Amino acid sequence: MQFLDIHDKDFGKQFATILARGEETGREVEQVVTGIIAAVRQQGDAAVLEYTNRFDRLTAATVAELQVTDDEIDYAFARVSSASYPSSVIMNAVPAKVAGVPEVIMVAPTPDGEINPHVLVAARLSGVDRIFRIGGAQAVAALAYGTATIPKVDKVTGPGNIFVATAKKLVFGQVGIDMIAGPSEILIINDGSGTPVHLAADLLSQAEHDELASSILITTDRAFGERVAAEVERQLAELKRESIARKSWETYGAVIVAGNLDEAIEFSNRIAPEHLELAVADPFAILPLIKNAGAIFLGHFTPEAAGDYLAGPNHTLPTGGTARFFSPLSVDDFIKKSSIVYFSRDGLNRLGREIVRIAELEGLEAHGRSVSIRLDSSEGQ
Repeated sequence: MQFLDIHDKDFGKQFATILARGEETGREVEQVVTGIIAAVRQQGDAAVLEYTNRFDRLTAATVAELQVTDDEIDYAFARVSSASYPSSVIMNAVPAKVAGVPEVIMVAPTPDGEINPHVLVAARLSGVDRIFRIGGAQAVAALAYGTATIPKVDKVTGPGNIFVATAKKLVFGQVGIDMIAGPSEILIINDGSGTPVHLAADLLSQAEHDELASSILITTDRAFGERVAAEVERQLAELKRESIARKSWETYGAVIVAGNLDEAIEFSNRIAPEHLELAVADPFAILPLIKNAGAIFLGHFTPEAAGDYLAGPNHTLPTGGTARFFSPLSVDDFIKKSSIVYFSRDGLNRLGREIVRIAELEGLEAHGRSVSIRLDSSEGQ
């Protein structure tokens, strides 16, 4: 963990490590994923089957065997209380169904053939139509290009590991995507108010995701920041995923001291975090100043996990600074629009010469003629 002051001369250099996390790995992964996508495009089911059997340690003879059956979903219902569901299934399937998507296809890896019954229950209750036991880059490629068994889709959404994120980036254009989601991140803006125990827990809620996750506290009170850092160390020892959370915290965690809230907010807007907690005495007062963030959590009793599991609106959020131009997943991601244009004869006569003039300015003679020929015809009648 880095303990930094925003006024340090080398602050930018010190913080650069966090911003650049995963870049080297990303380049290596892209080479692997490019090969997987090419194989799926050329070989279809055979490549999907080969990669899935290899990566998930399965022995399926055909891709058709990888589709989850209704009996398996019924069995899953018998094994769970339906009181708890994997949240990402709900967060991605429900907006699609609300938007009117006619068929929702879900892919999910099943290492060693094990499938979480809660995933199946959540999928059925959310309106998922078909489920395949496929994950990783091969699943994204299969959905983007289609195979004999797996249908080609119009849009791929949802989180995944670095192989999934890289595959989504490489197939974008062939298929729509929601965003390219990277490692999880949380930024907490603090004014010295609140309880260090709470904020430490919030930082670790993201650190436990994976070793590349980033958890940052920026506070105007150095002593408060020191207490939070000490509390993080204490709570780390209590986590089942301690090794993952500790690696994340030690490599990409930071406590930053700002001179005032304005500096903290300016820093946050520049970083554009996935999750932003405004752990200040009056969060609503500074909310209008926040320009870039995936999801914003207000006050000392709105932990980020509330948005993950209950409050919504969606926990599929832009990461890695992409909140500057991406929004959280929503119904809008499953809706497209067409421009509709209509001119009456009188309308074209009134405005057509302006169209022709612009076409001539651009040197596009046929464009202009397609309008002027109608005007000439109309004037001659």
